[in-house]
Amino acid sequence: MASVNGNFPFLGTQLLECSLSPPPASILFKHSGRSCVVSARALFTKRNGKLTANERSRNRRSSSTTSENRSCDNSDALLLARNENRRGRWESLTTCNVAGVSSDSANAETECKKQPGQVYGPPLRGRPLPFGASASENGVNFAVHSSGASSVCLCLFTESDLQQGKVTKEVQLDPVFNRTGDVWHIFLPDIAPNLLYGYRVNGHFSPEEGTCYDAKRVLIDPYAKAVISRGTYGVLGAEGNCWPQMAGMVPDLEDEQFDWEGDFPPGLHQKDLVIYEMHIRGFTRHTSSKVEHSGTYLGLVEKLSHLKELGINAIELMPSHEFNELEYYAYNPVMGDYKMNFWGYSSINFFSPMTRYAAAGIRNCGRDAINEFKTLVREAHKLGIEVFMDVVFNHTAEGNEMGPTISFRGFDNRVYYMIAPKGEFYNYSGCGNTFNCNHPIVRRFIVDCLRYWVTEMHIDGFRFDLASIMTRASSLWDRANVYGNTKYIEGDVVTTGTPLSEPPLIDMMSNDPILCGVKLVAEAWDSGGLYQVGSFPHWGVWSEWNGQFRDAVRLFVKGTDGTVGSFAECLCGSPHLYKEGGRKPWHSINFVTAHDGFSLADLVSYNQKHNMGNGEGNHDGENHNNSWNCGEEGELVSVWVQRLRQRQLRNFVVALMVSQGVPMITMGDEYGHTKGGNNNTYCHDNPINYFRWDKLKADSDGFHRFTRLMVHFRRDTVALRLGEFPTAERLEWHGTTPSTPDWSETSRFVAFTLLDMQKKELYVAFNASHLPVMVSLPERPGFKWYPLVDTSKPSPYDFLTDDVPNRAVALAQSSSFLNAHVFPMLNYSSIILILVPETVF
Repeated sequence: MASVNGNFPFLGTQLLECSLSPPPASILFKHSGRSCVVSARALFTKRNGKLTANERSRNRRSSSTTSENRSCDNSDALLLARNENRRGRWESLTTCNVAGVSSDSANAETECKKQPGQVYGPPLRGRPLPFGASASENGVNFAVHSSGASSVCLCLFTESDLQQGKVTKEVQLDPVFNRTGDVWHIFLPDIAPNLLYGYRVNGHFSPEEGTCYDAKRVLIDPYAKAVISRGTYGVLGAEGNCWPQMAGMVPDLEDEQFDWEGDFPPGLHQKDLVIYEMHIRGFTRHTSSKVEHSGTYLGLVEKLSHLKELGINAIELMPSHEFNELEYYAYNPVMGDYKMNFWGYSSINFFSPMTRYAAAGIRNCGRDAINEFKTLVREAHKLGIEVFMDVVFNHTAEGNEMGPTISFRGFDNRVYYMIAPKGEFYNYSGCGNTFNCNHPIVRRFIVDCLRYWVTEMHIDGFRFDLASIMTRASSLWDRANVYGNTKYIEGDVVTTGTPLSEPPLIDMMSNDPILCGVKLVAEAWDSGGLYQVGSFPHWGVWSEWNGQFRDAVRLFVKGTDGTVGSFAECLCGSPHLYKEGGRKPWHSINFVTAHDGFSLADLVSYNQKHNMGNGEGNHDGENHNNSWNCGEEGELVSVWVQRLRQRQLRNFVVALMVSQGVPMITMGDEYGHTKGGNNNTYCHDNPINYFRWDKLKADSDGFHRFTRLMVHFRRDTVALRLGEFPTAERLEWHGTTPSTPDWSETSRFVAFTLLDMQKKELYVAFNASHLPVMVSLPERPGFKWYPLVDTSKPSPYDFLTDDVPNRAVALAQSSSFLNAHVFPMLNYSSIILILVPETVF
């Protein structure tokens, strides 16, 4: 060991030259009991047996250095030395040949190698960005945000140790050397393969003040790309533990070697989409699916052909981020099974795909699950199907004050959540906590996450659950908090949760260069009473789940007075909601049903919810469903009621497919899936939520055929997918007589004609009355109306394609009416006529 007196140029004095042999591996600076160790190679060049401070260390030029030199730059360490020098003079400069933490650079060379039995080489200082664990040729950089931590410890696991609940190795981060601002970071060179990681974070523990630092817990990195715990869906951990220790995958460079086979996003225009909301596990879990890997990403891949045949070109995956399906695990005596968090709206981590949706489970530290998800996206793209993700940035699985500390709460409770002055959680989500979306750290996290799924996983769009929460002011909202200004502006404080007209997060997402080509869909309300359908801050790019479409169509189709006007608005793409703000019809995502609420078959079969199977005494779920059972409750009903229900099912499909905007179908509705009147099936991992491939194949009522034909009819008809709201030049309204629409309070009849470039003209009519009507049709000289769709007819005559048996007989039955320019419509029915030359039939 040798000691040298003097100062370096970066400390503001002359160049130091000294003769040392052998040259040191590292330099230890000491000042006031604090120390900093940096690589000697970055500070010295050996010249004629002397060590001379690098020219680059004197003037800090970096623009002309090679990438190799830049990788050895100790700029952060030198800055630390400068800061220390301002507080007082350095006591001594000591050199030694044993390197400990040797550099601030992740790529800096070190002469000390990993010893046998060790899982990593001598730790380096690391970099504060990017967040998360980042692999390079020499090792892995770890960086995590925690503003109030007093100490942070990186915990490493082998897969076997994780299953046994013990940490393999703990690496303590130095609060000076391994911290930049509020970011803690370290670089581990020569790290062993197939490791997992988490963090212990210590600090002030005072829940009533909103701080929950607890070094006893090992936390999941919010930026972890795969989260590992239990390997099999629904199977408890050791000793019946529903919440065993979880850890993130330590990445390596080979993780990026997935073969995308030249995949490129379909890039469909939104006006041309037909969206299919679906559940990954539920789609193929039933035994009738007969796939090799039921309930998984690969199982879905095997059944993509069904969606292609149906005419779907965009799938919206219900939550497939990592969540704990055992969150609600409890015996349900009503069903005789165990309650599960089946829907998955309770995220643990937003970067990791749900590992237990993978056939591989947690094999290969979750890498195989990532690749299975990528395979799903790639194969969907091959069929021209875009992939959307349902993302839940409004709350997490950590719940309220009584919930578990898994990740965000342990790192920075007051940053990631909306916290009241006494530590309580604001609950705009209805799930115990509210993500603090407009905090600078949180909004960066969300944008980073979305970018990852777009760039790394090739996702085409996102549907944001309870998106109105993302427009609410964060805790301690002010300009400094949101925009980073250091100067406090008096009077700029806004109450936590206040809706913002220009939310910073929505602004960032709307103008992000990576997300600019991605579809962004808002569920424009939340559980705190904020309802923004038609008024969600949109920057011209956001679409919305149109809840008003759902309500208006349900009310009209079941025959409610006073609804013809609102129904007509829906048919036009809801211009009353979207036109004034400069948006287009395709900014309206039209739907009649979704995962929560009645299925389409139940919508016409039940007046009341029947949720006893949830084990909550039928107190859960929505009470106002705007449903109608067609005269008798339940499934065992008279033939007359069965026939009426079949008409009503078809009426809803027609209304959805002929409306301007983007239609969304819910999984199973294409064949009439029933959940027995349960409108809140969040907890059922059983046939209630499983797609029934046997019923699809049987298609006893021909409803699947009808739905498929209607979807393709829409996709083949340009006039039903307009880029602008229809005007009187293209669309004309009618009543039971041409050009005389009835907008009265008691009217239950709506009809219109629509010009189309290929089909010339369409005539669409809805009779929601309990009485039949004789409709007079607009006369078109040289042409006649062809009866393509009539929901009052039995299958296959409900959709009259060329291959229908005895088609000529069916046409002959209608010809006498059509020749007289009239058409009879039964009660609760709808029709679509297309204009053809009068010589066709």
